[in-house]
Amino acid sequence: MTTAVPAGGRVSARRLALLLGEWRRRGSRHGAADLAAGIRLLVLDGRLPAGAGLPPERELAAALDVSRTMVAGAWERLRAGGLVVSRRGAGSWTAVPRATAGGVIDDSEPPPRVIDLARAVPPALPGVAAAAEAALPRLAAELTGHGYHEQGLPELRALIARRYTERGLPTSPDEVLVTHGAHHGFAMALRLLTMPGDRVLVEQPTYPNAIEAVRAAHAVPVPVAMADDGWDLDGMEATLRQAAPRLAYLIADFQNPTGFRLDAAGRERLGAALRRARTPVVVDETQVELDFTGGPPPPPLGAFAGDLVLATGSAGKSHWGGLRIGWVRASAELVNRLVAARRGLDLGSPVFEQLVLATLLEDPGTALDERRVQLAAQRDALADAVRAQCPGWSFRLPPGGLSLWCRLPAPVSTRIAAVAQNFGVRVVPGSFFGPHGGFERWLRLPFAEAPDTLREAVRRLSLAAVSVAESRAPMTENGLVPVT
Repeated sequence: MTTAVPAGGRVSARRLALLLGEWRRRGSRHGAADLAAGIRLLVLDGRLPAGAGLPPERELAAALDVSRTMVAGAWERLRAGGLVVSRRGAGSWTAVPRATAGGVIDDSEPPPRVIDLARAVPPALPGVAAAAEAALPRLAAELTGHGYHEQGLPELRALIARRYTERGLPTSPDEVLVTHGAHHGFAMALRLLTMPGDRVLVEQPTYPNAIEAVRAAHAVPVPVAMADDGWDLDGMEATLRQAAPRLAYLIADFQNPTGFRLDAAGRERLGAALRRARTPVVVDETQVELDFTGGPPPPPLGAFAGDLVLATGSAGKSHWGGLRIGWVRASAELVNRLVAARRGLDLGSPVFEQLVLATLLEDPGTALDERRVQLAAQRDALADAVRAQCPGWSFRLPPGGLSLWCRLPAPVSTRIAAVAQNFGVRVVPGSFFGPHGGFERWLRLPFAEAPDTLREAVRRLSLAAVSVAESRAPMTENGLVPVT
């Protein structure tokens, strides 16, 4: 794979020719435009960083075996687009332009802030600061003790257990373990229940950090592809029979990234399949509270699969990621085993943050209702912006959660994600959501930001998409984009 040119260095004509690869479109009569498009993609991809010196026209023409007139025409196009700057006697070098709403380069304004759509996490719920203040007197009472609660503060575990009981799964505080987040709970489950080489069933696509956790445990992810309308339950049942996975990891509520929610009938069928296979399952419930429908939710999967289910939850999506507090709901026997296994990792979660979350959970209604209304409005704003500015993209409007899973008209997800950074927006390419890559026609767009920010993010993404579409250089043969 070719590497980027160091910032501030000068790229030779031979080196630039290698980076360009097969830059000319087959049968094209517009050589200058093709050459400009190839160099444009190198710059926007970061392979030619801003400030890299470019070779003289005569040397590049010789290296590419084209006329000097063609190279001069490409340079002129790039200068007009702000991607190349030239000065008599000093030569030419690359630059990254800033685009205005009309697509015109404007170097008079400071660069815009980067909009981060790589994380599907909203800001803090209103009331977190007040809850922290209210928790201070409780903290004073805790200061007389040692501060170590391996299973979690009893009052917080009782509140979490109450919520599961309200959802249709009777739960006692002994069946709750407080963790540093849902992902921490999954990592502990992998540590306890799998050995190197064991197979772990996962949905495809799925949460990228879950894939990394499986690999970090030296286990093997076994993907079952999602269907166009949700879960392929036939495929799940077949994989449970044939692959005999040691563990499963599923997201039944507003699946990340697709946004699907498994209905009660599907949960009953999946629970029966898990019981037949005797396969424990970690059910990620981090987005279960972000339901925009207002209707009664389906019961937790634990109501159908019993003690095989370890449900992981978190305050990160519903309240604030900065609390770093989550939990595992499992049988009391399994919770005790997790506590014992935890001692090799840590000795409990921070007391003050647990007190803050307990304060929030004592009266969760109003603030969470407002969050759902706000996120639904942001979802609609993002959907409208995508329809208006990226009309070739398609998606299914999710009934909850935090993101749209957009299908692109061409397999350019990784390329768009790379180029988008130069337009001031970060996104995760679809390939990250598959254990073996793929999903180049898909892009996840979270709607955790304010509507105006989302509209601006989509505008920038549309510019990045146009830039990629105009640049016809190959993706793999010349190493423009790493294969993941």
